[in-house]
Amino acid sequence: MIKNEREYRITNGEVSRFRQALTNLLAQPATDDPDEQWKRRVFEDAFRSQLADLEAEIEEFDRLRVSPPPALPVASLRELPVALIKARVAAGLTHRELAERLGLKEQQLQRYEATDYESASLTRLVEVASALGVELTGEITLSKGGHTERDAA
Repeated sequence: MIKNEREYRITNGEVSRFRQALTNLLAQPATDDPDEQWKRRVFEDAFRSQLADLEAEIEEFDRLRVSPPPALPVASLRELPVALIKARVAAGLTHRELAERLGLKEQQLQRYEATDYESASLTRLVEVASALGVELTGEITLSKGGHTERDAA
């Protein structure tokens, strides 16, 4: 996932390089050697796959910035950090702007996002959501085997 303008520029550069590499590969004359044909197909498939992944990331970042969705699905707590990053992008906020709202240094917020808030406390995640003006709605689903032996007694 692209998280900021710098990553966006880097990803666009990578797209250009993969497109050029694919163009160069396709411009090479065909060979009758089955091993060389196989290698060419492998490289072509790899280039096309990587290009598709990068273009999808760019498309997602552009969509978040241009036409933010009214809601971002969060099916589990594990998905919350990425949803908060997407919410920041959709809100058009830079790391610096969100960090100021939180009373943090920009570098701290960048570290949080670089690791998908791995080291952030639940309190910090709630603060981020509040600073973004987002609200988490949903439900907790209990597992079917959720009763303990003590509960049965």
